[in-house]
Amino acid sequence: MSAPNFNRREMLTAGVLVGSAAALDATDRAQARSISGDVPWQEGQANKPDIAKPGTYLFLTAAEAACLDAALSRLIPKDELGPGAKEAGVTFFLDRQLAGPYGEASHWYMQGPWKKGEPTQGYQSRMTPAELYRAAIKAIDAHSGDKYSGKTFSQLTAAQQDEILKGLEKGDIDLKTVDAKSFFTMFLQNTMEGFFSDPLYGGNRDMVGWKLIGFPGARYDYRPYVKKHGQKLALEPVGITGRPAWKPA
Repeated sequence: MSAPNFNRREMLTAGVLVGSAAALDATDRAQARSISGDVPWQEGQANKPDIAKPGTYLFLTAAEAACLDAALSRLIPKDELGPGAKEAGVTFFLDRQLAGPYGEASHWYMQGPWKKGEPTQGYQSRMTPAELYRAAIKAIDAHSGDKYSGKTFSQLTAAQQDEILKGLEKGDIDLKTVDAKSFFTMFLQNTMEGFFSDPLYGGNRDMVGWKLIGFPGARYDYRPYVKKHGQKLALEPVGITGRPAWKPA
């Protein structure tokens, strides 16, 4: 470091060469890795999304699923415009998300300190989304039981459910174990994601969300329609994995 001709550029270059040599040596013992996981040696394996396959719930219990079904049916209800969030499979979407990296908050900083944050700072709980959902659903059913003669949230009338959801949204309900407003904010956001996301994630079944707003989906080329502002496009929506009626030539 004290040599007169040794500068910062040379030091950095030397570090790169040492690192490269070590990496080359490591390839003889194990596959190289990237910051996002294994290097995709096979075609089509680069961080592709996992397709949610039909089946039983991986995270939610039957009671938790019933509570979410009821709440989703009030946030985006089935009506004359088409199916609601429940019919679109948003509960299934939430289950798969909570059972995966999102539920575990695997990409979030989850260490302390846990001081009460400002609203502009977003989610501040020490709970992962999966922990928050589990605790909140249990607390909501307990609150429903205390107020309505032992009934769970899913057993309440639509008007009673709306009353509780409004209380959660405003933060007027004390759930004791979790912050009501924080949970409702996350739940509403996740509901919209499940209703309008690509069907491969388990929600938006039959692309009902896209059909509702006239979104043509994941088509590879929109150039013929770029300048057609405000015009309804008579295009059947297409998901990332295609659609049942679509067949490659």
